[in-house]
Amino acid sequence: MDNNNLDKVTQNFLTAMTTETQKLMEMFGGKVSSGDDDWGKLNETWAQMFKLPQTPDEVMKTISDYQKNQLEFWSGLMGISTEEDTKPARGDRRFQSEEWSKNPVFNYIKESYLMTSQMIQKTAQNANLDPQKQKKLEFYTQQYIDALSPSNFFATNPEAIQNAIDTKGQSLMDGMQNLKKDMDKGRISMTDETAFTLGENIATTEGSVIFQNELMQLIQYSPATDTVAERPILIIPPCINKFYILDLQPHNSFVKYAVDQGNTVFLISWVNATPEQRHLSWDNYVESGVLKALEVVKAVSSSKRVNCVSWCVGGTITASALAVLAARKDNTVSSATFLTTLTDFEDPGEIEVFLDDPDTVLGDVEAAGVLDGKNLATVFNMLRSNDLIWSNVVNSYLKGKSPAPFDILYWNSDPTSLPADMYTYYLTNMYQQNNLIKPDCLTICGEKINLGKITAPCYFLSTIDDHIAPWKSTFAATEIIPNVEFVLGGSGHVAGVINPASKNRRNHWIKGETGKGTDHWLETAKNVQGTWWNHWAPWVKKRAGKQVAAPKAVGNKDYPILEPAPGSFVKTRIN
Repeated sequence: MDNNNLDKVTQNFLTAMTTETQKLMEMFGGKVSSGDDDWGKLNETWAQMFKLPQTPDEVMKTISDYQKNQLEFWSGLMGISTEEDTKPARGDRRFQSEEWSKNPVFNYIKESYLMTSQMIQKTAQNANLDPQKQKKLEFYTQQYIDALSPSNFFATNPEAIQNAIDTKGQSLMDGMQNLKKDMDKGRISMTDETAFTLGENIATTEGSVIFQNELMQLIQYSPATDTVAERPILIIPPCINKFYILDLQPHNSFVKYAVDQGNTVFLISWVNATPEQRHLSWDNYVESGVLKALEVVKAVSSSKRVNCVSWCVGGTITASALAVLAARKDNTVSSATFLTTLTDFEDPGEIEVFLDDPDTVLGDVEAAGVLDGKNLATVFNMLRSNDLIWSNVVNSYLKGKSPAPFDILYWNSDPTSLPADMYTYYLTNMYQQNNLIKPDCLTICGEKINLGKITAPCYFLSTIDDHIAPWKSTFAATEIIPNVEFVLGGSGHVAGVINPASKNRRNHWIKGETGKGTDHWLETAKNVQGTWWNHWAPWVKKRAGKQVAAPKAVGNKDYPILEPAPGSFVKTRIN
């Protein structure tokens, strides 16, 4: 085939792929922003980048590998011994059914898809673009490939077909009903959302709201032991998600675990911002959020010092607050625990593909007054599209199954919105300019910020498969903040953190040698079976002071009970 014909075939393929993917992603993945032509712009950019010249050797090798795989596949069908067939990647559950391998037609469809996917991926990987465009190309290429999987279509999914036969078509009727319900909601149902009610069977740890302002409610949890550590714990969750990921059900609640360990526990419940709150800034989250909470915690507990636990962007806010306190010579914080937290944003992971033109995928935040939590949730779902988008499409619409109750997915379907001013500051100064690690570059709450002056001992927990805060990026804190104990957990951003001691699953790494990079740290680290929770508890206990009598009631006369936990802020949902 000459170059002109090859180019024509390639462009026809890209056009068909673009058209079908646009339909699928708009129907099942949801529009990622309010602009009608946003996906068109992304598809056009993808197609243009895909046409950029590659070296002849790279092109020929990609085509040669594809032809070789095809030859091996057809030889296998004829009973000729070949090398190992193309297989799905580790963790890919789309083709687990025996029908995908035993039925020659569906085996052909599967193998052809996997081989073509590999060819397209290699073509994208060899595009030789600048790093930002290269990451974007590879990411969206993977989105196209995932969207066009034969498992996503009834006619090419043997499991869905067999299910329809077995149920005499009822599964198709149920699937249509599920699709209609989701279209009315404007999003995919990942779990049975009727199975959970906040305060009744999720977020049930006993406690009360004792303070609130425009930005947050502060919850104090009731003690579970006769004596408690002198220094209380303040939990600062991410403000882009609801706090109850840390207080799901009794068996997997980190909040309950901390209380049961003999701690007086306080927690910030952030506001679900409205356009009228667009003015709330990063400074507000530090001063009226973390620093105000510390003030109330000290007043209620009569302790001069507090241990902090923070997660994700809550950790980045906490790091800012610690730097403010350091500048003010204030040693209120006895220790700080950071869960999957970025302080150095040089390499923020897969989310970087959205940062050069965030309005395209997240909407016009300045015009809206908020970063819509639904748009952000869609972005995070795209980072794991097979698990969080397409598996639900297949199970719910093609197979007609109702989503099962799952507390983490219920939480994942309950996003929050961020004020425009805060979001813009966070995007610009952290992700785009990486200013937080630059000494005296930022002024927060009237103080020049230098993370290197933080003196509180810090516990950094990262997870090895984290796609939102990659562990090799969070590890940079060991070179920025003076006193850091770094721990690496198994699994990802959420499952690696919510790894309850009651099950004691997975593993974690500790005591690697710092100062010589991430690979050396992991090579020298000790691999410990079980959850990191059991490693953290004695670490924080050493910094919690002596034992004192547990408080007889929550709050005090200056900070009386306002309402029972989990409070009203967390119950505000985005329609």
